[in-house]
Amino acid sequence: MNLKPYYELCKPRITLMIVIMAALGFILGKGSLSNFDILFYTIVGTALSCGGAATLNNYLEWEQDSQMKRTKNRAIPRGAVPPHLALCSGVVLVVLGTAFLVQQVNLLTGYLALLTAFLYVLVYTPLKRYTWLNTLIGAIPGAMPPLGGWSAATGSLSLGAWSLFAILFIWQHPHFYSIAWLYKDDYARASFKMLPNVDDKLGNRTFFQILAYSIVLIPISLLPYLAGFLSKFYFINALLLGMAFLLIAVYVYLARTNLWTKRLLLASVIYLPLLFSIIVIDLIIA
Repeated sequence: MNLKPYYELCKPRITLMIVIMAALGFILGKGSLSNFDILFYTIVGTALSCGGAATLNNYLEWEQDSQMKRTKNRAIPRGAVPPHLALCSGVVLVVLGTAFLVQQVNLLTGYLALLTAFLYVLVYTPLKRYTWLNTLIGAIPGAMPPLGGWSAATGSLSLGAWSLFAILFIWQHPHFYSIAWLYKDDYARASFKMLPNVDDKLGNRTFFQILAYSIVLIPISLLPYLAGFLSKFYFINALLLGMAFLLIAVYVYLARTNLWTKRLLLASVIYLPLLFSIIVIDLIIA
């Protein structure tokens, strides 16, 4: 049996990012790199539940994926995995991941993993066919991994955890609106209700959303410092990083071209790991 297509269904790059975000939440909540066993269990359980949710997303959208150029070669549309087996493997992974977290970490972390999968699979995924607000709703499960990591480290959720949640929640909007603009024709073929597909030809609402969230991202990114969890080193570097990102967003808003939108998408991909690196460095030098 070829397991590679099943691995593809788990969206490994996205799963890796989610695992890293959960680990960051754990480290920031703990304030150190101790308790490697609990951190390891958190990573394993998060990876399983996240991979399962991604698999179920693939299952629910495989017919739409087959109509889009960027997704037509995914495992189910190309016939590498039968839909019913994708459904079974997705459910098994989510249940295993949740049960593993409850057993090896704590109940709250397991609950958060299950809630994340529920919101992503059964709320966000169907909404893509009905309203452009799916991006707003989808940003909630997308921002929850640090909450799971924090709860694994502390057994509770505090202001520091929610500050990480807020950063990820806001960051996702310019990131995903950029993708939606660049692939608006693809989304239209699949009948997905993304903002650029219900916007005017100039993309006034889309580019306003990109600019507005890029502005809000700056003060939100400073919350970990304002909450007292990180030092001035983080404050200064997060502020500079946010201003650089905003500058690109301003150019995108004014130019409204695919070239600048691609640059913003690249900047958003670079922004997040850089910000996380600043957090880790701050924890090390503190």
